[in-house]
Amino acid sequence: LTFPLLSVTLLVSFGSSMLYGYNLAVVNSPAVHIKAFYNTTWARRYGHGLAPGPLTLFYSLTVSIFALGGLVGSLLVGLLVERYGRNGALSRSALLILLAGGFMGFSRELGSPEMVIIGRSITGLHSGRCCLGCRAVHGPFLMARSPAHSQGTGEDFIFPNLRGFLGLVPSVFICLGVFFAQVLGLPELLGEDRFWPLFLSVVVVPASLQLLLLHCFPESPRYLLIERNDVCGTTKALRQFLGTPDVQDVIEEMKEEQRSLSSMEMVSVWQLLRDRSVRWQTLSVAVVNAGMQLSGIDAIWFYTTIIFENAGIPVSQIPYTTVGTGAIEVVMGLIGCFTIEKLGRRPLIITGFCTMGICLAGITVSLLLQTALPWMRYVVVACVIGIIAGFCMGPAGIPFLMTAELFTQSHRPAAYIVGGSLNWLCNFTIGFIFPFLQMSAGAFCYLVFCGICLLVALYIYLVIPETKNKTFMEISHIFA
Repeated sequence: LTFPLLSVTLLVSFGSSMLYGYNLAVVNSPAVHIKAFYNTTWARRYGHGLAPGPLTLFYSLTVSIFALGGLVGSLLVGLLVERYGRNGALSRSALLILLAGGFMGFSRELGSPEMVIIGRSITGLHSGRCCLGCRAVHGPFLMARSPAHSQGTGEDFIFPNLRGFLGLVPSVFICLGVFFAQVLGLPELLGEDRFWPLFLSVVVVPASLQLLLLHCFPESPRYLLIERNDVCGTTKALRQFLGTPDVQDVIEEMKEEQRSLSSMEMVSVWQLLRDRSVRWQTLSVAVVNAGMQLSGIDAIWFYTTIIFENAGIPVSQIPYTTVGTGAIEVVMGLIGCFTIEKLGRRPLIITGFCTMGICLAGITVSLLLQTALPWMRYVVVACVIGIIAGFCMGPAGIPFLMTAELFTQSHRPAAYIVGGSLNWLCNFTIGFIFPFLQMSAGAFCYLVFCGICLLVALYIYLVIPETKNKTFMEISHIFA
């Protein structure tokens, strides 16, 4: 990997995956301040404050509306990239973040909770467009090769030995985004009441940097040649990315891909769901993507402060405890990234889901015993760390990687839509219902997530084969 190629990979991940991680965690520490703002504004408008139920509903909507925006954004990725290219699509998405930052940053000054909710939905729209674009568009730019060049093997990746590493790079940036949100949420930085609008709108900084720096890099060579038929621009871009003047072989390979794609009929989502030859692959993509979000990790990211409060952790210590969990999250993400090609996909994702399930059950037991055993509060912290570590070790990024590895190029876009849509819908579901689930089920609410984690791990163990260093034809034969 040359320096320009690595640089554009990091830039796209910085402005997409890291922002996604930041927006997942940014509503956690200022939750009390945002609820107080909602209550005060409501009292000013209608002469009385909000009851606990409606207040929880408004805050849950603020948290979860991000995922609905992400769902819409993910469905628009293909259209935007086809029309504007990778750089053009990312630039337009960065402009959305500037708009969202304005809505959230001025919401308190204008006394409008609606602006916070609108801003969150726009950041979700950006994350949906950029995260799926980073995985489904930028990833194939680094790894895809023409079907004609695969010589009937079904292998359509230039770097098969780097598939796992490159596939998990965005997940590391998501962990970094979560960690930065936790650090900025400390009382010494932006965690005080008067700073929460600024805290929410900090997203404009990385978006602005990406908007400025994207112009320093050429457009995706694949887009220039296949979509715009710009041979001169493709040659210039490849020379800059690959660091060599001799790129004719690569151009010829991309032309082969262009001819192959012109004769290839891309499968729609409906056709994918009806195709019996990839029935188990489609079901597997649905299970791992839904399981990733229904595992309870979103509840941990969105509501860490509330979870620690219920566990009896002193309020003054919660922000620092949260930052510690975020640091471990980044470390585990890096470990997963650098070990996936040695250990394989199955061991990491099965171990991750099992670890999460055990730790979720541990939270339930600890909360039930904390009255009799006060030190159980520290067991809750250890279990939260275990959940995060287990998630970042495998379930954080492997589902997206599996989506690419289980299908050929003709089926892959539809598979990404299925997996991505389930991902965002489940994200919204957990973000919206978790506070109510916690109020109704108490400590037992974590057993729901525990059961899901263990069932997904069992499904992967029984059904999904190891895909490391295997071609699509080999994987398809194992499924058959």
